[in-house]
Amino acid sequence: MTKKKRVSKPKVSKGLGDTVEKVLKATGIDKIAKFILGEDCGCDERKALLNKLYPYQKPECLTEKEYKVLDKHFKKYPDNTTGTLRAELLRDLYLIYNRVMHQTKKPSNCPSCVRNVLSSLKNIYLTYEDK
Repeated sequence: MTKKKRVSKPKVSKGLGDTVEKVLKATGIDKIAKFILGEDCGCDERKALLNKLYPYQKPECLTEKEYKVLDKHFKKYPDNTTGTLRAELLRDLYLIYNRVMHQTKKPSNCPSCVRNVLSSLKNIYLTYEDK
């Protein structure tokens, strides 16, 4: 009976930190760093920080209710202007954004912050329109 070699699937990178770690391992730089700096070279902390700062976001799918909220808003404001958003709508848009994008942003009256959230939501919304 011959033993089969296990082939492991490459781990999916959660963010930039995972990618940097893969590159350093592939080039052997990680071993050099551990040799020079010792076993605790700070790589794990750096990896965690880079993953947090630069995550690879894969948005979740919209629910039917979320789609209807976005559809109503973007049909009213197709050029992505905000008009005057009611507090309830602003809250709903942020709830949708946070769930879909895995974020924890708080509703804001900052025009550029709201514009960024709306821009991200519109990009997601348009992927449904294309189908």
